[in-house]
Amino acid sequence: MDLKQVAKDTAKVLASYLTYQSVRIVIAQLSETNPPLAIWLNNFSTKGKIQDGELYIRELLLENQDLGFRIMTVREYLAHDVTEFLPEMVRTGIQQTNMEHRRQHLERITQLNWSVSSSNPETSIDSEPNLDNLSS
Repeated sequence: MDLKQVAKDTAKVLASYLTYQSVRIVIAQLSETNPPLAIWLNNFSTKGKIQDGELYIRELLLENQDLGFRIMTVREYLAHDVTEFLPEMVRTGIQQTNMEHRRQHLERITQLNWSVSSSNPETSIDSEPNLDNLSS
């Protein structure tokens, strides 16, 4: 396992996600101050390559430099504030959800085993044990 590559890929995905969130924030701001520009940015974003944050920014800068810089500024601000809390939140979140998945899985297999054993009278709790085979 190449941890450096995993870290690079994770950072790229996170940067793209922060770009997406920045676009949402800017569209919300523009909806209040400049609705036609908000509509334009929304339309551009649905046609653009927003899944790849860096490609999206490059394309936006060619179309509307001011919006491109605005989104980069918001993205930088989000990156600064979000990444401060992110490591602990990710670790805690993964630990909690893993525990929940394990608990649900254990409940599921326990219920499955219980229904199989209760449908088989030889292994049922209510049935009497067969003592005939225990003669020594």
